[in-house]
Amino acid sequence: MCLRIEDIDSPRIKPGADQLAVDDLRWLGLDWDEGPDVGGPHAPYVQTERLALYDEALAALRAAERVYPCTCSRADVLSAASAPHIGQEGPKYSGRCAQNTAASAAGLTAKYYWRFRASSRLWQFDDAVAGRCAAHVANELGDFVVAKTDGTPAYQLAVVIDDHAMGITEVVRGNDLLPSTFRQLELYDFFGWQPPGFAHVPLVIGPDGRRLAKRHGDTRLLALRQAGVAPEKLIGLLAHSCGLRDTPAPITARELLADFDWSRLPRQPLVFTDEMWRRLFTS
Repeated sequence: MCLRIEDIDSPRIKPGADQLAVDDLRWLGLDWDEGPDVGGPHAPYVQTERLALYDEALAALRAAERVYPCTCSRADVLSAASAPHIGQEGPKYSGRCAQNTAASAAGLTAKYYWRFRASSRLWQFDDAVAGRCAAHVANELGDFVVAKTDGTPAYQLAVVIDDHAMGITEVVRGNDLLPSTFRQLELYDFFGWQPPGFAHVPLVIGPDGRRLAKRHGDTRLLALRQAGVAPEKLIGLLAHSCGLRDTPAPITARELLADFDWSRLPRQPLVFTDEMWRRLFTS
């Protein structure tokens, strides 16, 4: 298992967030074979220290004319939207800048992004939780951003480069990122790499049906740690809520491995209720 710090969205990354993430994971009882704190054969494990790899990949995309500079703002994309979009995705890009070539970036004075020219190929894969998934990226999602003007990679490009370089064979993440998988399959195909397997799990939401966040109070793991909540208690409660255990009795992360089964996970979001929150703080 590999721990990677994904910090390329620098303006939104708070100082110390990387160490806080490590501390939270250790508190939960998770461990890893490679990472920024233990080293390993695929170092560095912090994305802002891997920029040279992303530059090389972007150069290959430019040389093949699979990307083009796009000066459209987010507001432009929203105003031009007319087609439906997948899941929680924003509107499909209109293609207004698709006539640009990679070389035309040299003559631009306005801020731009590098967009990948998506194919109309039907992508299909079997997700460990969501089952059979399929989409045409060009038709349903549109061309997508892979880097900023200065070459700083977007999520889509960075994770593909890193997952391949680090030999990642299985990716587990929230199902809000399911559309991103189809984009990433386009990139894997361009570079000629074998994609990993995927498991997209439902999100945890509040009683109001919205993604669990500050609006629901301080639900950070740090807050639970500081309040003296035992990690086994949280894991047991979540395992019960997900159908992995018959009761909410405390349990360690390692103990869950014995009979873990993807098929037992729910396909719908997990509602973290006020009652569940109170249960964490009662004996």
